[in-house]
Amino acid sequence: MSYPLPRYLGDTGEASGTFRPASTPPELTMPSGTRVHYLGTGGSTGGGYGLYRWEMGPRTGGASPHFHRSFTESFYVLSGTVRLYDGKRWVDGVPGDFLHVPEGGIHAFGNESSEPASMLILFTPGAPREEYFETLAEVRAAGRELSPEEWTELYRRHDQFMV
Repeated sequence: MSYPLPRYLGDTGEASGTFRPASTPPELTMPSGTRVHYLGTGGSTGGGYGLYRWEMGPRTGGASPHFHRSFTESFYVLSGTVRLYDGKRWVDGVPGDFLHVPEGGIHAFGNESSEPASMLILFTPGAPREEYFETLAEVRAAGRELSPEEWTELYRRHDQFMV
């Protein structure tokens, strides 16, 4: 393993960091009450990664088993107990636990406990997942159900393969 080719070719560096205070409101609140903070998106990281803080209330469920073909996904539990599926078994992830899923790896997550839970979700490279989650939130908030064809198209557009 070696370092990738340089992407910055300057000699002096530059002041280009982006600071996000912890007090920044979430960009998305799901009908379940789950709050999603877009800490870094594919758009803001030059396609390098996407990083979200996912804050779930008690018994808010989560994602069913699925996989992605074009990006990895990693989960780091910050607080509470997050139910994680690694493609073989469900485990109760507690603060400090980490799950990495390569492309094609089946995974799922949710909060089934009676307490709030939070985690970081990291996508590499920076897939544009915001539209996917925002669409899910809109559909659920409207109380409507997508047709099988609409689900298939939504999943296809967002590299989401349900198992």
